[in-house]
Amino acid sequence: MIGGAKVQNNFEMTLFEILNFNKELIDRLISVGFKPDDCRYVALYADYKKMHGRGEKVTYIVSALSDRYNVSERKVYSLIKKFETNSTAGAV
Repeated sequence: MIGGAKVQNNFEMTLFEILNFNKELIDRLISVGFKPDDCRYVALYADYKKMHGRGEKVTYIVSALSDRYNVSERKVYSLIKKFETNSTAGAV
């Protein structure tokens, strides 16, 4: 407490404050089809890009990532397609 006023740690924010602060970015992400769950798969897609860049076959990559991230092969294919889709001009 400073001068009778309670001081809040600068690093603590409520969920509302975080959402309100990032509202414009969140609205843009939603407009291009972003779902919050997509964040869980950023590392998977980064691994895909590395493996593909080394010349590994997509079928092998999908199988390996499916095992590594414990998701179905269909999910891996769908994530690759989703993350490779260009965003719309109005959303960026």
